[in-house]
Amino acid sequence: MSTAYSLFLYVLSPFIFLQLWLRGRKTSAYRKRWIERLGFYQKNIQTDSLIIHCASVGEILAASPLIKQLMDKYPHQKITITCNTPTGSEQIVKIFGSAVQHIYLPLDFYGSVKRFLNKLRPSAIVILETELWPNLIIQSKRRNLPVLVLNARLSEKSLKGYQLFGSLSRKLMASMTMLAAHNQQDVDRFKQLGLQDQQSAVVGSIKFDIQLSQQTRDRVQNLKQKLGNYSFIWVAGSTHPGEHEQIIAAYKMLCNTQENCLLIIAPRHPEQFDKAAKLLSEAKVSFARWSNNDLTDQSVLLADTMGEMLTFFGVAHCAFIGGSLIDRGGHNPLEAAALAVPVITGPSYYNFKHVFPQLIAKQACSEVDSPSSLCNQLTIYARSPELAKREGKEAFKIVESNCGAIEKTINILAPYLSKQP
Repeated sequence: MSTAYSLFLYVLSPFIFLQLWLRGRKTSAYRKRWIERLGFYQKNIQTDSLIIHCASVGEILAASPLIKQLMDKYPHQKITITCNTPTGSEQIVKIFGSAVQHIYLPLDFYGSVKRFLNKLRPSAIVILETELWPNLIIQSKRRNLPVLVLNARLSEKSLKGYQLFGSLSRKLMASMTMLAAHNQQDVDRFKQLGLQDQQSAVVGSIKFDIQLSQQTRDRVQNLKQKLGNYSFIWVAGSTHPGEHEQIIAAYKMLCNTQENCLLIIAPRHPEQFDKAAKLLSEAKVSFARWSNNDLTDQSVLLADTMGEMLTFFGVAHCAFIGGSLIDRGGHNPLEAAALAVPVITGPSYYNFKHVFPQLIAKQACSEVDSPSSLCNQLTIYARSPELAKREGKEAFKIVESNCGAIEKTINILAPYLSKQP
């Protein structure tokens, strides 16, 4: 089955590169560094390192506290962080600079993965969440390389997809050294694919282990001072096409009843920044762009940079989490919760089934299904600031009570880490 998978990928290769080229129309970086995606790297690349793969921005931000603690506890451990996207690459450089080696993970062609492993000769492969690339994992197993999947989760929908390729999925599971999952339900789903008891552990989600640096706290305080003239601030974070329009509609409804409000809208992907700006202009909404530093008295701030959501959540009275008013499965609400900000979500949050039900059960999160119901919830918070604070505190308690996954994860990694140069 793995041979058939490899052949199928080669057949698809023209379409894969066509997709990269087309994405380059919006983000030019997709047309660069293609040799890395084929497993070709510079001659002086660092070898014998721990490879940590984070697909894109979300995984990198979630894994950063874990990686920083690894670097503190194991200062002699060489680390290479890989990703798939230009925005992910930018975040790795922004957060870690030259303290780690960074390259793209190659596309999962058999030859590309072989070149990658030959060139880097890693000590172990660590994969965040469920980026399960068959050739990478199976070839690593053949070389006796430890493969550890951390912060793993598997939805019922994804399980059914893997079950369509039962033989390949069983081979994948057999090739893993250890899988550290969010909860027992996730482990049970992986077991249905062939994972064995001795290959799994339940550690919780590292996304709960959010650490607010002093730099972040200072940025929040500085922005609060700049926005002191607004009576109600709400953030719409990680929004998508089809959702921007609904956010703008809710904003216009809210402005009919509430004065002196500020919406901070942060599209999920950089290629959406200009499109969101166009939608705001077409709706005749006065807005500023964060990158231009031109906010005066506008009622909308377009957050058109990456990696600054903690700062925006820190000044908000409530936060809508995107990818939920359309069928995208939602995004991570824990950054807002960690800052004691009450959360609003649409009905689609299946990607975070381990988080949202907890928040909703404690009345730290409200569910809406349309611009009008979103506006109604915003109005409640605008008119009842004490309610927003109370629900925000409940959100924070949930984050606090679920902390500890990073320490457990490091204990799982410990046998594969270098304690001396």
